[in-house]
Order: sequence, then structure tokens, then C-alpha cells
Amino acid sequence: MVTFNVLGQLEAIQAGRDFAPTAPRVKAVLALLALNANRVVSTDTLFAELWGDRPPRSAATTLQTYVYQLRRILDAIPQGEQCCGIVTRAPGYVLCVPDGRIDADRFVALADQGRALWRQERVEEAAERLRQALGLWRGRALADINPGPELTIHRAHLCELRLRVLELRIQADARLGQHHELIPELRSLVAEHRLNERLHAQLIDSLRQAGFRAEALQAYQNLRRVLRTELGLEPAQEVQRLQAEVLGGVRSGSLTALRTG
Repeated sequence: MVTFNVLGQLEAIQAGRDFAPTAPRVKAVLALLALNANRVVSTDTLFAELWGDRPPRSAATTLQTYVYQLRRILDAIPQGEQCCGIVTRAPGYVLCVPDGRIDADRFVALADQGRALWRQERVEEAAERLRQALGLWRGRALADINPGPELTIHRAHLCELRLRVLELRIQADARLGQHHELIPELRSLVAEHRLNERLHAQLIDSLRQAGFRAEALQAYQNLRRVLRTELGLEPAQEVQRLQAEVLGGVRSGSLTALRTG
């Protein structure tokens, strides 16, 4: 069974062996087809990905050559009854795959299950399902591809989804009382996502829940300084309320929706 992985370097894995192409543009074609598995990707979309708004006169022939190379790769892989293949279907091509063969699709499915469990107040199960979803990531999406406009959009979308899932998993872990364990991870995340008030607020909350009142207040001041310097804004009302609770020695409360960045 071949699985196509895009949540990291592009892979086409069968029995532990990677059959992904090495030529950059052939890899880009496979990545775009995999991210749209079982849906038609038009030749115009593929042209735009490979050559922007200035495709060469030979674009159609060159694309056919890339698809031919991918078909040869897939045909050489022993796949059994449930096989994958690239089909020509107007106005372009389709990568036909059975369900569950694309890691990005599995990530979305697990994330949806985690959200559903969270809404049902099954917090421990939600945290585990969200952890499984995040565990599919092996690095930055399409890490070994220099993306054109189409893959850039896909990469940004996947990274945004990952961040939202990560935020919810952290929220679930916090609900389970794992504040000490969360603090190092949250410190790293707020350094990476400096304008994400939700992550900053969770760090402040975890610090206060763990009994680090002074550090919680310092974390608030760090956020306030960043927002004022870069956006000319004060922290959201929810974060200001959180700071007031820290000042007042309150060690309970809930966080609501906040700005992200």
C-alpha cells in the first residue's frame, strides 16, 4: 500500500521504501496531485504552479512528460489490489487513491475527531486524538519543495490548521492540569508566534496555575510590549482580565477566543 506524505518532506512510501521523485518540478506535480487526491487538478493550475503566469510554449508537452515519469514510478511499485494511479481527466489529471493514503487527509480527520470529542467534554480522549493528529507532522509541510503559488497556498493552509490543532491540544492538556509540563512548550511557541495572544494567554495562565506568579506577570508585560511596539495595540480584554486575576492571586478561570498572529 503506497502512502503519500506531505507533512514534512514529500514521500511516496511503500513497505518502508520511499519512491518519491527527486526532480524538483516532478515532485511539485506529485505534491499538488496528492493534496487534491481524487479531484481533478487542471493543467492551468499545474502550469501556474510550475511556471507562474509565464508558462513556456512547451508547457503542455513538458507537463505530459512529468506526468509520464510519475506514472512510471507508480507503475513500478507493487501495490496489490488497491492501487494508486494518475488518470487523465479533463481539464487535467487526477491522482486516484483509496481513502487514508494521504497524511494530510488523515491529519484533518483526526483533528476533526479531536474537536468533536472536545465539544463532548471528553477532554482526555480529545487530547490524545489531537496528539495523534500532530504526530503525523515530520517537519514543515512540503519541506523539500520550493513551492509555486498553488503549493504556497496549500502549505500556508496546512500550517494554519496545525497551529489551531496545537492550540486546542494545549487547551485540553491545561484542562487536565498539565500546567508544569506545558510551560516549556508554551515559552517556545510564544517566541515563534509573537503576536498570538491565545498562546501568550495560555502561558500566563499555566504559569499562574503552576504557582509562578511573578513569571506570569512578566509574561503579560512581554506580550504587552510586543503588541504595543508592533501593532500599537493593548492586549485583549480577556488577557487584561487574566493579568488582573494574577495580581489578585486568583488561580482559576477560563480563556476565551483571542487574537492570533
